[in-house]
Amino acid sequence: MKTIINPSKNEWSRLLKRPTQTVENIEDTVNEIFNDVQRIGDKAISKYTKLFDGVALENNEVTSKEIEEAISLVSTELKNAIHTAKSNIEKFHAAQKTQRITVQTTPGITCWQEKRPIQKIGLYIPGGTAPLFSTVLMLAIPAQLSGCKEIVLCSPPNSEGKIAKEILYTAQLCGVTKIIKVGGIQAIAGLTFGTKTIPQVYKIFGPGNQFVTVAKQLATKHGVAIDMPAGPSELLVVADNSAKANYVASDLLSQAEHGADSQVILISTSKQLLYAVEKEIQIQLSELPRKEMTKKAINNSKLIYVESNQIALDMINEYAPEHFIICTNNNDFYIKNIENAGSVFIGNYTPESAGDYASGTNHTLPTNGFSKVYSGVNLDSFTKSITFQKITKEGLLNIGQTIELMAESEGLQAHKNAVSLRLKDLKE
Repeated sequence: MKTIINPSKNEWSRLLKRPTQTVENIEDTVNEIFNDVQRIGDKAISKYTKLFDGVALENNEVTSKEIEEAISLVSTELKNAIHTAKSNIEKFHAAQKTQRITVQTTPGITCWQEKRPIQKIGLYIPGGTAPLFSTVLMLAIPAQLSGCKEIVLCSPPNSEGKIAKEILYTAQLCGVTKIIKVGGIQAIAGLTFGTKTIPQVYKIFGPGNQFVTVAKQLATKHGVAIDMPAGPSELLVVADNSAKANYVASDLLSQAEHGADSQVILISTSKQLLYAVEKEIQIQLSELPRKEMTKKAINNSKLIYVESNQIALDMINEYAPEHFIICTNNNDFYIKNIENAGSVFIGNYTPESAGDYASGTNHTLPTNGFSKVYSGVNLDSFTKSITFQKITKEGLLNIGQTIELMAESEGLQAHKNAVSLRLKDLKE
C-alpha cells in the first residue's frame, strides 16, 4: 500500500481514483453480447457460457434433483449459520415495511400511497473466484418479504456445469422460483430480453465485475431497471490511536481479497497507526490463501495521514465509500456528519464482514462514488409506490377553480374543460 502524508485538496481526486477500466474500454464487448442474445437467444447464451466459463450445457435451468443434491451436501453447521443470518436479515428488512399513508389535503379530497411489489425480478449472484451465497440472502429475502411473484436467479456454472451447492441451498431456502446456470454479460442480457430458458424480468439486482456493471447499465436502455451501479468492492477505514492495528489490517484485507480490482483505503490522524497497520497487513497477508489476488488489490490501495478529523471527513465524503468503518476517539463526529457512504460500521468490534454476512443489514451497496446519490438495497428496492386519490363533489367544488386557472395559464384548454364540465353540472 502507498502511504501519503498530508495530501493537498487538489490532489484528492487523483489519490481517490478507483482502479477501474473506463466504460469505453469494455462497452463494445457488452454491446456485442447483448446484440447476440437479443437476436438468437439461448444459442448466444450457450456460445458465451462455453467461451467464458469453459463448459457446454445441455440445459441452463437447475433441476429439482440438483437442488436436492446440494441440500444434502451442505454441512449442518453451515446450514445453521445460514439460518442465523437469514433470521437477522429478515428482522431488519421486515422492520422496513411501511403502512398505507392517507391524507385529506382539502375537505373532500383524499390522497393515499401504497406499496406494490415488482412482479418479476432477476438476481445476479457472482460465482467466479468466490461463490457469493450470502448475496442470495441479501437479495432473495427482501424480494420474498416484498411479495415479488417471480424471483429468477442467474449464477455462472463451474467447469463441471454446476452452481455452488451453497448458492443452491440458500436459493431454495429463500423462495427463489427459478435458478439459471449462466453468468456474466450474457446473464444480464438474458434477463433483459428473455429467452426460451431465461425469463425476462422488470428489474435486475446484484453485484458483479466491471463487465456485469456495464451490462446492467446497458439493460436500462432496453427498459429494464437495475438496483444501482455496483461494481468491484471497496472499503474506507478512518482510525486513530484508539484503533487496534491488527483489527484495521484484517478489515482492509477482508475487502481486498474480493478481487484484484477491489480498493481499500485507511485515513488516519495518527502516523503511528498507519505504520503499524502497514506492518500488520504484511504479516496477515502472508497467511491468506487468496494472497496473490489480494496483493493486487493492496497495490491499488492507500494509507493516508491527515492532520484533523474535519479534513478526514471531507476526504471521506468526497470519496463516498461503499463500506465505511469508524474507529476513533470521536466516532460521534463521523456518525453525525457522514453524508456519502453505502453502509457504516462503528467501533473496534464491528468488522465489515459482519454486514457482509449476518448482522442484518444489506451488503448490496453502491460503489465507485455512487453512494453520493444511491442507497444500498433495501425493502423499497423491490417495490414501487402507487398514489391514489378520490375527490367528492365537495372536493371538486373546493379545488376546481384552482385547477381551471392553472390549466388556462399553461394553455391546456382540455385540462380546464375536464374540470369546467363537472363544475357546471354541480352548480346547476
